[in-house]
Amino acid sequence: MRIETAVAPAPSAIDPQEFISTLESSLSQGRVEEALLRVRARWTAGQIIALLQDKSADVRKVAALALSLVGDTGAIGPLAVALHDGDAMVAQVAEHALWSVWFRLGNPRAVCLVKCGNNHLHHGNYVCALEKFSQAIQEDPGFAEAYNQRAIAHYLSERFDESIADCQSALALVPQHFGAMSGMGHAHAHLGNWRGARHCYRLALAIHPRLEGIETSLEQIEQLLRESPA
Repeated sequence: MRIETAVAPAPSAIDPQEFISTLESSLSQGRVEEALLRVRARWTAGQIIALLQDKSADVRKVAALALSLVGDTGAIGPLAVALHDGDAMVAQVAEHALWSVWFRLGNPRAVCLVKCGNNHLHHGNYVCALEKFSQAIQEDPGFAEAYNQRAIAHYLSERFDESIADCQSALALVPQHFGAMSGMGHAHAHLGNWRGARHCYRLALAIHPRLEGIETSLEQIEQLLRESPA
């Protein structure tokens, strides 16, 4: 006897204009919770990801913004592609969306610890920040942003080798993490490892060609290497 296996239907495509009209007022007026509820009630992250390839820059921009609210691991690759979008605003929103996704990819306890660590970091309490980020890593060793934030705390504490190690850990988990890649370049530069810094800056720009400040840093490193190639 043959048993028929039910196959779940593929999610239907979103009508781009309906998508924009549904979210535009909430997003433009900063009613984030309202926008989040509307997105969750009507669409999946996978349906929204498909809109990142729409011919309209406005649709791509709103899609990236929506993914900043509901995107998960599956959104990282498509959003990283959107960093190369011909429209600068779409790329900027995709950057914001990636940071939003990265910061919520840990378990709830780890996410809470990273938020607490960030608060210490912003107030210059580097020792406390390092403690919180380390606790977050213990809670969730797969939480890439905990490593990246600890790398920043190490960097600001002038512990550059430790910063590089944490950047490498973050990148092993999320290879598209342009923040960790550029941060590793900064740490190499402070150690006087100009070739290491150049390599990281080039890779960071390959991930995110509009990454603020990195092109200038790369030009400075290239000049240093021309003046002292040994």
